[in-house]
Amino acid sequence: MTSTPETTWLTLPDLAERLGVRITDVRRWIDERQLVAVRRGERNALSVPADFVDEHGPLPDLAGTFTVLADGRFGDDEIVEWMFATDETLPGGSTPIAAIRAGFKTEVRRRAMEEAL
Repeated sequence: MTSTPETTWLTLPDLAERLGVRITDVRRWIDERQLVAVRRGERNALSVPADFVDEHGPLPDLAGTFTVLADGRFGDDEIVEWMFATDETLPGGSTPIAAIRAGFKTEVRRRAMEEAL
């Protein structure tokens, strides 16, 4: 990854504890691309940006965007970086993740499709 997004990161056990689920549920979300995790930190632990979840689990609007970017040959590190890249032209926020959280999933996904070409 060329840059580390300024966000709170949760290791898989921390995420499971925060949401009150089993770690196998968190791993399944990653396998199913409902979440994207990257290795980081001293221990090279798989971690997920806290912005990718709410109190119920993975944000439902993320999975399609992750799929579009992955189909465009983005690696997980690149997907995370793209989700936090500053773009002042996005409605609802200055990053794709902020725009998704503000309800602009369609616009973010359209831009992801353009990037993935």
